Amino acid sequence: MPIAKSTKKSSANFNIADIDIKPSSRQRVNIDMGSIFDFTEVKMPIEVLRGSKNGPTIFICSTIHGDEIIGIEIVRRILAKLDVKIMSGTLIAIPIVNVFGFNDRSRYLPDRRDLNRCFPGLKNGSLASQLAYKFMQEIVLKSDYGIDIHTGAYNRTNYPQIRTDITNYENWQLAQAFNAPAIVNSNLRDGSLREATSQAKIPMILYEAGEALRFEENAVEIGVEGILRVLESIGMLNKTTRKSRKDIFVAKSSSWIRASQSGICLSKVKLGAVVKKGQILAEISNPFGDNKIAVKATQPGMVIGSSILPLVNKGDAIFHIGYETIRQEKNSLVSENNVGLDALNIKHYGI
Repeated sequence: MPIAKSTKKSSANFNIADIDIKPSSRQRVNIDMGSIFDFTEVKMPIEVLRGSKNGPTIFICSTIHGDEIIGIEIVRRILAKLDVKIMSGTLIAIPIVNVFGFNDRSRYLPDRRDLNRCFPGLKNGSLASQLAYKFMQEIVLKSDYGIDIHTGAYNRTNYPQIRTDITNYENWQLAQAFNAPAIVNSNLRDGSLREATSQAKIPMILYEAGEALRFEENAVEIGVEGILRVLESIGMLNKTTRKSRKDIFVAKSSSWIRASQSGICLSKVKLGAVVKKGQILAEISNPFGDNKIAVKATQPGMVIGSSILPLVNKGDAIFHIGYETIRQEKNSLVSENNVGLDALNIKHYGI
């Protein structure tokens, strides 16, 4: 079912960084982000595609965490596929949001702040807060929809998935349209871009796939295909015949399984595996293979993320498991996420 088309940001004039973008045109714009110690200016590169017909405005951004670069390749391929002459509405593509962290191959900004905990930002705040503020003012608040692209944190990898608040109907529709192998309910975090867009009433989904500082072809392809599906669903592109998945895994909650002892960890399951309660996920032993213990699934679910390091300390997160039910179990070796979903009307949202 097509998503209701919101065009509240559409107008005869579209302006970013004091540059007017005319219909049936595409233009690259560098947004001033200040300078570094030697006075070298830092710019956030964006490309704006304005279609020949009126329609919604969507932003697609990547690399809010400077080492999570897979979205750069996804954005590059999307830009290569789009033709403004047959497109409706406006697309704002931001391959690198955290330019500072990207150039340092770091998740953080030079002030060691996590940009995704600084939204909506302050005009005269910290470096991270100023970047967040300018991103909100110049891009987000001029949009009707958003897609934010991430990977697993350093030494972690994620199965291709959409994260969103599935109790929000517009977000749920976008998640379905994207058609990733998994949809994971994710509560809003203070200072995140998702929280800021939620407060601004702008539907947004987050695509998570792969690991930091790497391009993974399968994850890139799923991301490109998913974004094109979303553009079609909101009326920016003409509908095409695309094969849809019939087995999308919807996780209403998730948790990390942690190591119960230190040692060398050998995984027994692959990313994306659907596991049963009690199934062995990994074995941890000492360097000689002695003192072996099994890491088991505490209930049925899907492996939606994992550590890629074979060396673990007691308490380290090893596997991120998504559950089709709302977790109630408490366990010292399980980190809970998204248990506050009691108000979800399952029938209404069709899950």
